Amino acid sequence: MGTSDSDELSTDEMSLDDEEVENNGKKADLFDSTDDESINLTEKKGIKNTTENTIVMRSERLEAKQKHDAALAEAELQANMKQTEMFVLPSGQEGEDEQTTTDLQVVHQRIQNIIRTLNNFKELGDHERGRAEYISQLTKDVAIYYGYSEFMAEKLFHLFSAIEFFEANEVARPVTIRTNTIRTRRRDLAQALVNRGVNLEPIGKWSKVGLTVFDSSVPIGATPEYLAGHYILQSASSFLPVMALAPQENEKILDMAAAPGGKTAYISALMKNSGMIFANDASKDRLKALVANIHRLGVRNSVVCNYDGREFPGVIGGFDRVLLDAPCSGTGVISKDPGVKINKTEKDFMILPHLQKQLILAAIDSVDAKSPTGGYIVYSTCSVTIEENEQVVFYALKKRPNVKLVSTGLEFGREGFTKYRGKIFSPALSLTRRYYPHVHNMDGFFVAKFKKLSNKIPSTSTAKIIAESELWIKVDNSGDAGQLMKERKEIFTRLMMP
Repeated sequence: MGTSDSDELSTDEMSLDDEEVENNGKKADLFDSTDDESINLTEKKGIKNTTENTIVMRSERLEAKQKHDAALAEAELQANMKQTEMFVLPSGQEGEDEQTTTDLQVVHQRIQNIIRTLNNFKELGDHERGRAEYISQLTKDVAIYYGYSEFMAEKLFHLFSAIEFFEANEVARPVTIRTNTIRTRRRDLAQALVNRGVNLEPIGKWSKVGLTVFDSSVPIGATPEYLAGHYILQSASSFLPVMALAPQENEKILDMAAAPGGKTAYISALMKNSGMIFANDASKDRLKALVANIHRLGVRNSVVCNYDGREFPGVIGGFDRVLLDAPCSGTGVISKDPGVKINKTEKDFMILPHLQKQLILAAIDSVDAKSPTGGYIVYSTCSVTIEENEQVVFYALKKRPNVKLVSTGLEFGREGFTKYRGKIFSPALSLTRRYYPHVHNMDGFFVAKFKKLSNKIPSTSTAKIIAESELWIKVDNSGDAGQLMKERKEIFTRLMMP
């Protein structure tokens, strides 16, 4: 572009009159300030020949314009290159990553463009690179933009294939409270809080005790009604496992991992303070909050205990129902605990499911199948990963053929996975329920409900599983990484055998 302009102008250099020189001098100021310097220079040298003077100035102006046009062309080229980078990952850009990814706006734009490309890959995609390379770049960009480790970004992206999940984790979930029907009714509580300047409404048709708080002119955790135990701050997703458990009056129930007590108190309210609840937690420190909530909420049918949940079949059994809200990675509550983005590793998703499998077998073995009203076990986590949910449930079905999955009775939620990335589970897994931040606007959660058919325990006992867990710890402390993975696989193989 700059070359063609120069050729055209140079043919007219000798035919310029004085007026054209003056006008061209004014136009030249738009390109470069060096034109003024050239004019001053020629005047100081006392050049009197107008034609010669004009040729010198014109030449310098042309040079300035060529520089300007070259700069514009370079800027346009860079812009086009950046636009291309939005869609494809150039090969061998390892050294450039540190520079290009520091600009989060560029990363975010590339995320949007890659998503648009994948949605219409036939027309927009580079088929030589393939979808896999686009997805690989997308997961790296998601990790950078939203602050995840590459391991966690890849794990969660493969599960959802939706940026909406990551976006939802950047926004706090609505503040929700549960009416304690031991002390009051939801209608009366709502009116009392509205009078104090609280803006709220029922949480939804699926709950008769929940309220969503939009804003409040008073601290919602320090009102007279709160201190009197009329309600508890509790996430909406935490209502779900208790609703699935459906406790009945005068039953004997075990809450295997009860702290901080919100679920225990809800069970008590549904039982109208009758029967008996064993509120257990393995952590002595967490028992303080459990006891405090039980007292404040007026729960009188609960016994607080401190056992490793895996020991319960040997401590006391014969429960009508057991709730196991298992310890988990917390991938469903990232909006509350952003540390999950970076502090979870592949090791966590091997050790945690192993513990969960031990606990769920203990929960099953603690239930009396002959209970006239019960015989149910509810397993739940605040995680969205397959390893901690469907795989654990499927494992329990294989190790305990004396149980079956039944409907949770919950009115909404996504069905659990029956297969995932080449893994095939039982079709009964469709009876489990999943809840997502970006779909249901609540913490990510998983709920499964079992019915125990017989008290006959298969040959593989809980004691054997605990013994193998000790071997697991031993293996985990070994130094040889290759041997470690080999022995872990052997443990998994034994665990999955009937």
